[in-house]
Amino acid sequence: MAGLLCLLPCTSPQAAEPAPRKAYLSLIIDDLGQNLPRDRRVLALPGPVTTAIMPDTPHATEFAREAHRAGKIVILHMPMDPATGPFAWHPELPVAELQKRLDAAFKAVPYTSGINNHMGSRMTSQPQAMAWLMAELQRRHKFFVDSRTSARTVAAAEAQKIGLASVSRDVFLDDERTEEAISHQLQTAIDLARKQGSAVMIGHPYPQTLAVLERELPRLKAQGIDWIDIKLMISVRSNRAMAGHGKDGVYR
Repeated sequence: MAGLLCLLPCTSPQAAEPAPRKAYLSLIIDDLGQNLPRDRRVLALPGPVTTAIMPDTPHATEFAREAHRAGKIVILHMPMDPATGPFAWHPELPVAELQKRLDAAFKAVPYTSGINNHMGSRMTSQPQAMAWLMAELQRRHKFFVDSRTSARTVAAAEAQKIGLASVSRDVFLDDERTEEAISHQLQTAIDLARKQGSAVMIGHPYPQTLAVLERELPRLKAQGIDWIDIKLMISVRSNRAMAGHGKDGVYR
């Protein structure tokens, strides 16, 4: 018996190493449609960038078609108070006028899968208007991205109440338009993705932003970061709020 026992392993096998946690990033570029040569640099970025196109820009329709042909997700970058212009939403407008402006904006920006707010610090704090918008987007089979231009936003909370596909921004890349500051914000987004599993970034087609993204985005994979499109990000988050947006997955 002793001879047989010595043939068996003397120690138990080592436990398998746990798989590293996934870290996902999504990128939206806002304010598109104003300058075609500049905006085409966004289409050339090496991955699933989401193009947020303003309806009141001279190239909105043309660029939306180009972005769609390039395989990019197109969303409507909807102007909201304090934004101005013929499409902008303001708290004092009746629902019929909100509907009219939304219809016109969608017509100006074809191939849209969803919308996010341009500005909107006043408008996104209006529960009744945001509840109407989310129901309207659900009817149209569109998703919503809360740009979170104000801590008082109730937009994502209203979307969550009715189960509308939505997600909220975590990091603005370029509030400060220097390559150093933008690189720092990109690293902030990477660190956040590693901590909470995912991060949604919003930037603009500034030369400094595009320079940083052209240089750094191809390096994400080597850093263990999965760059995914915004639709997949909505699925990954399953409409749950991150810690910076709410508590226990519920938007506050």
